[in-house]
Amino acid sequence: MKNKIIYALGAMMLIGVTSCDLTEKPSSFYEKDTYFVTEGKARMAVVGIYDCLETTDYYGQNIMPFFGSDDMFMVRGTGSDGTRRDISHYLYNASNTWIASIWKCAYQAVDRANVAIASIEAMPDFAENENLQEIDGQARFLRAYIAFDLVKFFGDVPFSTEYTNGFGNTSKPRTDREQIYSQIIEDLDYAKTHLKSGREVASSEIPCSGAARTLLMRVYLQRAGYSLDRSSRQLTRPDDTTRKNYFEAVIKEWEALKAEGYHNFYASGYEQLFKNYSQLTLNNQESLWEIAFEPNQGLKDNAGVWATYNGPLVDAPGNNAGTSSYMGRANAFFVVLPYWKSFYESNADGSVKDIRRDVNFVDYAIKWNANKAVQEKSHTSADINKNLNRYPGKWRREWMAPGWVDPNNTGVNYAPLRYADAVLMAAEAYNETGNTTEAWKLLNDVRVRAGATPISTANYSSLLKAPKLYDLPFIPDGDDAGKFRTALYWERAFELCYEGQRKYDLLRWGILQASLKAAQSYMESWIPGPDEYITDAARKDWDAVKWAKSNYVAGHKFTAGKHELYPIPLTEIQSNAALNGENNPGFE
Repeated sequence: MKNKIIYALGAMMLIGVTSCDLTEKPSSFYEKDTYFVTEGKARMAVVGIYDCLETTDYYGQNIMPFFGSDDMFMVRGTGSDGTRRDISHYLYNASNTWIASIWKCAYQAVDRANVAIASIEAMPDFAENENLQEIDGQARFLRAYIAFDLVKFFGDVPFSTEYTNGFGNTSKPRTDREQIYSQIIEDLDYAKTHLKSGREVASSEIPCSGAARTLLMRVYLQRAGYSLDRSSRQLTRPDDTTRKNYFEAVIKEWEALKAEGYHNFYASGYEQLFKNYSQLTLNNQESLWEIAFEPNQGLKDNAGVWATYNGPLVDAPGNNAGTSSYMGRANAFFVVLPYWKSFYESNADGSVKDIRRDVNFVDYAIKWNANKAVQEKSHTSADINKNLNRYPGKWRREWMAPGWVDPNNTGVNYAPLRYADAVLMAAEAYNETGNTTEAWKLLNDVRVRAGATPISTANYSSLLKAPKLYDLPFIPDGDDAGKFRTALYWERAFELCYEGQRKYDLLRWGILQASLKAAQSYMESWIPGPDEYITDAARKDWDAVKWAKSNYVAGHKFTAGKHELYPIPLTEIQSNAALNGENNPGFE
């Protein structure tokens, strides 16, 4: 049974800027110096940080196109909308409202974290109270997680660990991302020491020490990789010695995570792992941390759209049907590039070998049959061609219990940190420090869990080169380390697709533009194989080139030296004098 974090925010103190002219404080306002007097109120302050993440304006909805701008999936339709489509297709500008909402929520969360951390650490018994230290560890973990978002999305941004306590310090200049990285690592080093272990936490909705270590691994890898330098408008990365230190830090965190002896691949398998999210079942064996959502009896404050925006299309029940026996609708704004189904490994007879294929890739819709008064799967050629029914399948309405509080919103959680990701990150670090043997072992552990064939020198070309996949000329594979990098390119896609890591993997590897162009080229030349459609008529009617040009355009629209970062929202540029009117490259 899912035990949601309680969103009892009515007693939350106001932590934004308040006018000095107020003579009467609002009922929701609490003085900081008198609020932090009990563990309960300290926890309530941290719940306020979670609340910023658990809203449709951030991880509940608006973050999704930030993920869907890679070489695997995207928002359906390319007409400019000033929101999700523009983000997914690299058509956005500084006036994009969804980018602005991410910026606003992230800074609200950082400010709440700053208040909570400073105030909790100032409580009289903090040094002796392990419960307060664990609460503080949650706050530091959340501040680090959100600060990492800001760096990935926007680069050098205004950042401070001091809370905003008046209009006088609302305008802040940019902080070099390396300074922000150092603060993120400091916060996570604290968190990994003071958070409870995976065995001890009450729920996967509460970060554990393993979550902090895994996030540290991700931060070190991103810091070791490429990022856009604002001055030169070129991708740069640290020197080789510094990079080696970061990779060794990844390995150190991995060894500590493994030594804990708790986190592992989910015992019931890959498919059940993802069914658990839709079935609202919590298990932190593989999901090291989940961002929680709750429809709240129809209110939208903490509801998400996981399984409706990024799952298979579901028609709402018609004929005024009641809710108790039917699924809510799913708008299915995101679609998968169709050739990915054939990229997963299959048996000789065409049956599934890599079980991730039929979890990750869905090529049907659920339509309303008015004659039978049922919602049923539809595989018809008309649906395939007209509606592009190839969807992310990791979150699905059909896996949820019948009925709904809201037809669009769900209580399906998002897990940004998984054990399988930690395994692949460790594998990458081992490869980059010369231990490619261990790297292959870890990567193949992930493949074996999925039922896929372990990669070896003997089968490398047949599994990872054309015609099975398309070749990657931008990744030299003349030695074993290069072959591993090619394998990792594909394996992280197969394992972690749609979970928010792909674009930022490609960016830190310095191949985002090349990958988008390769996907675009392959899409425009792709001819469906005989097993990819239901009927010969569907194969005949399919026009891959037309589909690509009118739907997947990222490879054409991406501009190097610009689209590696999002623009700082125009409203921030106009209101923050310390930014001197300077936006990120290409958005001036």
